[in-house]
Amino acid sequence: MSEELFKIFISEIQIPFESKKCAEVAYDVLRVDKEPKRSEVSKQLGVRDNVLTAHFSGKLARQLRVSVNGFFEKLDLVVGTIDLLGRPVSEKYDHY
Repeated sequence: MSEELFKIFISEIQIPFESKKCAEVAYDVLRVDKEPKRSEVSKQLGVRDNVLTAHFSGKLARQLRVSVNGFFEKLDLVVGTIDLLGRPVSEKYDHY
């Protein structure tokens, strides 16, 4: 079989925030947006200290690029909102 059949494209992204709380807010906003099944791209998000982590994998580079670009567009909105409204003032975050 061709080597191309088994190739998986991966993108690992780490976005540092000013505080762990800002990273958690971004995570909570971005985690609800699932990847469409037809894209065949999987996305896993996490938070380590003040860093938002994102892991994308897919079979086609084009689909991976579209997913990562969409993620950065949404991330830009989240960061812009945090900048506009200010960072969370309380460490207590119980919106759920």
